[in-house]
Amino acid sequence: MNDTQSARAATAAPLDGGPRAALTRAMDDMVAAGATGVLVRVHDRLGVWTATAGVAQRGRLDPVPEDAVFRIGSVTKTFVAAVVLMLAAEGELDLDDPVDRYLPHFGLDGRITVRMLLIHVSGLYNYSGKHQLDRTIQPGLFPTSGDLYVRQLATSYTPDELVRFALDRPAYFAPGEGFAYSNTNYVLVGLLVEEITGEPYAQQVYRRIVRPLGLSDTTVPGHDTAIPGPHAHGYLGYRLDGQPQVTDVTRSNPSWYGAAGEIISSARDLDMFLAALLDGRLLPPCALAEITSFTPPPPVAGVSPGLFRRQFAPDRTGIGHFGSVPGYLCHAYSTFDGAARLVVSATKGAVDRFDPAAFSVFQTAMDRALVACFSSLVLPS
Repeated sequence: MNDTQSARAATAAPLDGGPRAALTRAMDDMVAAGATGVLVRVHDRLGVWTATAGVAQRGRLDPVPEDAVFRIGSVTKTFVAAVVLMLAAEGELDLDDPVDRYLPHFGLDGRITVRMLLIHVSGLYNYSGKHQLDRTIQPGLFPTSGDLYVRQLATSYTPDELVRFALDRPAYFAPGEGFAYSNTNYVLVGLLVEEITGEPYAQQVYRRIVRPLGLSDTTVPGHDTAIPGPHAHGYLGYRLDGQPQVTDVTRSNPSWYGAAGEIISSARDLDMFLAALLDGRLLPPCALAEITSFTPPPPVAGVSPGLFRRQFAPDRTGIGHFGSVPGYLCHAYSTFDGAARLVVSATKGAVDRFDPAAFSVFQTAMDRALVACFSSLVLPS
């Protein structure tokens, strides 16, 4: 029995066929592609099913806890967008207001609106230096060599520092004239929420989403490097003097993600959040219409404030978000009506983060497994 099989034996009964078997195979494929551990939760017509594959920590046989909490990365943006849509519904702002009206000290192009930030058409440079959709690596705030990158993971940043780094670089295009996924957009959105409400965006997330929905595993850590509660370890692979290195990056300072990706949550909480987001319990009708209205800028199938539309199969479309931060991957997707939902958390293993070819192979394999997971959801008849 290998490590993957022994870990699963502790968390899920063996399956000989059916949709859950397809999920099990997809999870094994993720581990084979280079993930250290995988946690999957599905909620569909057959009920709730949670299972894990791989291990929680390299060199040990302990499985990933089914109740693990993990860094959700850019799935944070869905929480932040929901807060902004609530504020808009309450008349505190208009999505077509210029951002410069609220944050004049940055000297932003006056054509950039709140909506442009939410759907990534502002053109602002991505301070983290990576287009996650086309997988190219370009200069950013973090170094592109592994040892320096690891050291910088302990550094504290303020949102202003992140934004000013981006503003010192040329914009990708004029506002509204293209699509470029940029974490800078949502760091600005977090500051916008603070300016309008008079308190940090994290408090708005707690007040409007976490507490009302009872998301007991969800935290906004700020500068806290720890992951509270049961969790799997995340790793970063790179080369030093030509030799492969693997470093545990479970503890890292999330301040460099901020409102673009710092939240920690669980599969249960994300499942509950998606359900409430799409069934009208969380957002008033006008805000729900906004978050489920998609525009189709290339190269994605569609984007709305805080969500992406993705075609998983010819007859299977999902809406949700993805997240990637050092050591961790997260996907949270639902059918349009919220009737079937999928949450996947994976911890990165020894794949070289700075080798574009190797990392692309890893990402492609993970995407293929994700498609298999979503396609296996059993929809209402």
